[in-house]
Amino acid sequence: MPRGGVWNEIEQLRQATVTQLRARYLELFGQPSRSNHKQFLFRRVAWRLQALEYGELSEQARQRALALAQDVELRIKAPAQLVGTVEQMFEPTIKNRRPTGRDQRLPEPGRLLQREFKGQMVEVQVLQDGFQYQDRFYKSLSAIARQVTGTHWNGYAFFRVRERSDGRSQ
Repeated sequence: MPRGGVWNEIEQLRQATVTQLRARYLELFGQPSRSNHKQFLFRRVAWRLQALEYGELSEQARQRALALAQDVELRIKAPAQLVGTVEQMFEPTIKNRRPTGRDQRLPEPGRLLQREFKGQMVEVQVLQDGFQYQDRFYKSLSAIARQVTGTHWNGYAFFRVRERSDGRSQ
C-alpha cells in the first residue's frame, strides 16, 4: 500500500487534540460530532479520509455486510428480569423492578461479622433488613466499610463474605 498524502495526514491526526479532531470531523462530515472521545474521533476522521481517497465499500461488500447483519440474532427487547412485568414498566420508580428477596450472599440475621482493620476490631450485627455498627443502622456492608476506612469498598470483600458451594454464606 503506497504511503501517500492521506496516510501522512492520518499519522498527523494521531497527535491532534480533541478540539482539532472535532474541527476536522466537522469539515469532513458537514456536521459537528456529539462525541469528545479522542479515539472515536480519530477513527471516524481516518475512515472518512480513506473513503474519500480510495472510495467507499463496493456494492458486493455492502451486500455481504447486510447479509451477515441479517443472520445475527439481535436482542430487540430487554430480558424480563431486568425490566419486570408490563405493569411494573409503567411504575414511576426503578426500585420496584429489582428482584425482591434477600441477597444469597448475606449471612443470616443475628450473625456477627468481624474484621480487624488498622488495629481496630470492626464488629457488625446482621439484621433482617440491614446491619448495625456502633449503635447505628446501615442498609449495606459497603456503607459500613466506607465509614470504617474512609474510602469506597465492596462490603462483601471488606468483610470477606463469600458463598459456600452449597449457596450459603460463610
